[in-house]
Amino acid sequence: MAGNRTFTMIKPEAVAAGNAGKIIDAIIEGGFKIVALKLTQLTPERAGKFYEVHKERPFYQELVDYMSSGPIYAAVLEKDNAVADFRALIGATDPAEAAEGTIRKRFAKSKAENAVHGSDSDENATIESNFHFSADEIVG
Repeated sequence: MAGNRTFTMIKPEAVAAGNAGKIIDAIIEGGFKIVALKLTQLTPERAGKFYEVHKERPFYQELVDYMSSGPIYAAVLEKDNAVADFRALIGATDPAEAAEGTIRKRFAKSKAENAVHGSDSDENATIESNFHFSADEIVG
């Protein structure tokens, strides 16, 4: 059975562009309940740890540099079928391929600066949520 929680980050360029509030509104309008939310800035070390799964890939250092370049909003979201429904709400990684009305179609600058992160599995949603939040920071 699909889980009812997922993890997201509103990425540095979306925060810098002033789109965080609009993205949060889209998340709520998409039927998600926000059960944890914080504004933070990843250090290069924390960004590296978060994206460690990509360490051997050619884009890893660029990703770490980008994700530590400015503030982000980290959030845990709740909804039935949360991971799949959130990935549908945010759209394809490349905004040029994202469906109309999706968060990435509306707010992403490029495939690299794609406005939001969304967990790709229930297991990763738990791992990523626990990376950013302690149990007492998550409501419910």
